[in-house]
Amino acid sequence: MRIVRETLGEDAVLGACLHGSAVLGGLRPTSDVDVLVALTRPTTGGERRALTDALLAVSGERAYEGPARPVALSLVVHDEVRPWRSPPVCEYLYGEWLREDFERGHTPAPAPCPDLAPLLTMARAGDLSLHGPRPSALFDPVPEADLRAAIVAGVPELLADLDGDTRNVLLTLARIHTTLRTGRIRSKDGAADLLLGELPEEHRPVLVAARDQYLAGEYGEWSELLSAARAHAAHVAEAIKRASSD
Repeated sequence: MRIVRETLGEDAVLGACLHGSAVLGGLRPTSDVDVLVALTRPTTGGERRALTDALLAVSGERAYEGPARPVALSLVVHDEVRPWRSPPVCEYLYGEWLREDFERGHTPAPAPCPDLAPLLTMARAGDLSLHGPRPSALFDPVPEADLRAAIVAGVPELLADLDGDTRNVLLTLARIHTTLRTGRIRSKDGAADLLLGELPEEHRPVLVAARDQYLAGEYGEWSELLSAARAHAAHVAEAIKRASSD
């Protein structure tokens, strides 16, 4: 928050809150600190570049080895998300998965972002303010239809990334499936626990491995399990497709 306030000015920050793992059962060893900030005004390109440079200096994979954690920062202009509209616009997004682009000079720009639907839903559910009003007072509820559409829309991209980020893809698919089934967004390990009770036996071992690695803060070797992981992902993706049409 200090970086945001110093870069944009106190008057620009209406409120800030946590979402993600911090409000879904607690941070795990490799969890990012997910922060959402509501602004009173749009940002400039220079401000977004200054934010990016400052975050590159304090966030990163190296933070997993110390007391600090990687940061995922989302900025929204309050008037762009309340009243709710779909797709919502994200004013600025910083995350470690984008670090290489940022280090090459790319500066995040405002853009439509369906992922704000689950993000705002988590923020309202956790209702934990870092600055200003509580999220439940700051943001409107996301309509269920928009939440469902947003999480399902990300499935093809997840499947494309399966070989490179197997652990997180399997856990995110579990979260999508259980959210569609129950209407509640769970932690990654919580979603895995729920889904494990419903899976055929042949599809359980890889999800157990993904969950256990996540809880231990590990990224295990998946080469020997990759075939099983692909079969599991295809099975869950098909279940997601059925659930999304219910």
